[in-house]
Amino acid sequence: MAIRQITAFVENQQGKLAEVTKLLADNGIDLRALSIADTKDFGILRVIVNDTDKAYSVLSQNGVIVKTTEVIAVELNDRPGEMSRALAVLDGEEINIEYLYAFISATPGRADLVLRVADNAAAEKALNAAGFKTA
Repeated sequence: MAIRQITAFVENQQGKLAEVTKLLADNGIDLRALSIADTKDFGILRVIVNDTDKAYSVLSQNGVIVKTTEVIAVELNDRPGEMSRALAVLDGEEINIEYLYAFISATPGRADLVLRVADNAAAEKALNAAGFKTA
C-alpha cells in the first residue's frame, strides 16, 4: 500500500524553510519524515505527515507550490547492510529507484526507508516476498 508524500517547492532563501515548517506546526501537522534537496533558486521539500490533505491545503493556501506523490515505506532492521539488501531486491526485479530517504524509527532497532519508484505495487510485492514489511 503506497503512502502519500507532500512535495513542496520552497524558495532557496534564508528563513523560507522555517516559514513552511512553522505553517505546518501552527496547523497541528506532525512531520514524520523529511528530505530536502536544493537547487540555486528553490528547495524541494519532501515530507511524510500525519495529515496529508490538511498539509496540502495549508501550504497551497499560503502560496506554496505543492503536490502529493505516492511512495512506499520499508521497515528495515537497523543494522549494517539491511538497506543494501532491500535495494538489491529491487535491482533484481529491475525496479528503478527515482529517489529515497531514510530515518531512524521511534521503534528501537528499526529504521525506515521511503522510496519513490515507477511501480509501487511491483516494488512492494518484491520486497514483501523477500521478507520486508512495507507501508
